[in-house]
Amino acid sequence: MKPALNHTVTAALLMLGSLLAGCDNKNANAYAIKVGVINGAEQDVAEVAKKVAKEKYGLDVELVGFSGSLLPNEPTAHGDLDANVFQHRPFLEQDNKAKGTSLVAVGNTFVFPIAGYSKKIKRISELKDGDTLAIPNDPTNLGRALLLLNKEKLIALKPNTGLLPTALDITANPRRLKIIEIEAAQLPRALDDAQVTVAIINTTYIQQTGLNPVRDSVFIEDKQSPYVNIIVTRADNKDAANVHDFIRAYQSPEVAAAAEKIFNGGAVVGW
Repeated sequence: MKPALNHTVTAALLMLGSLLAGCDNKNANAYAIKVGVINGAEQDVAEVAKKVAKEKYGLDVELVGFSGSLLPNEPTAHGDLDANVFQHRPFLEQDNKAKGTSLVAVGNTFVFPIAGYSKKIKRISELKDGDTLAIPNDPTNLGRALLLLNKEKLIALKPNTGLLPTALDITANPRRLKIIEIEAAQLPRALDDAQVTVAIINTTYIQQTGLNPVRDSVFIEDKQSPYVNIIVTRADNKDAANVHDFIRAYQSPEVAAAAEKIFNGGAVVGW
């Protein structure tokens, strides 16, 4: 009887092993992608892309959330993630240079626009010679604000200044505007300063005021902004089918509608 029991146990173990192996093979063969996102509203948008990817392309999307100083680029570079969605091209370029990585942009998502806001004027034509404009003082948002002023023809910048111009790169200021640099987090308060006509504020800080970038700004970045957010992957993975289908799922009407609601008009479609 004892040997018979051993045979029964052995057979059961073999069957269990076969079932587990079958599960492993199923998982290994699943059409899937692992994507890094930032916790919060951006992940909420990505959840809609996840649903679209499954329904339209049969793609299983696993979203991995990050917060604080932990960002998805290094796990993407090391192959722990297939792609990520959280940054714009200037950030990617700086991060690649700093870390010696070679991640690439494969698709646009949204512009979270920097824009000029005012409690004193409604249109740019109402701006007067000598008015004061408050802009962010950190290098990225300072450069971004100056590029926006250049786009609106309020100033002119040296040719080929790149994405990080400074006040030293201003070659013309025909309206003799006074441009003051303030910490980005303090710019919403500058709207109540009697001396400041326009403050250029990014989406992160304007949200706390209840203002809507599209409806309430005097002037704003558009979808052509170099600061459009992007989907990023490794260079050797950029043509993968799962990456391609995730891009299609993200760049869908369903995701655009979700972002409009989640960001209260603060996300401009970038594709």
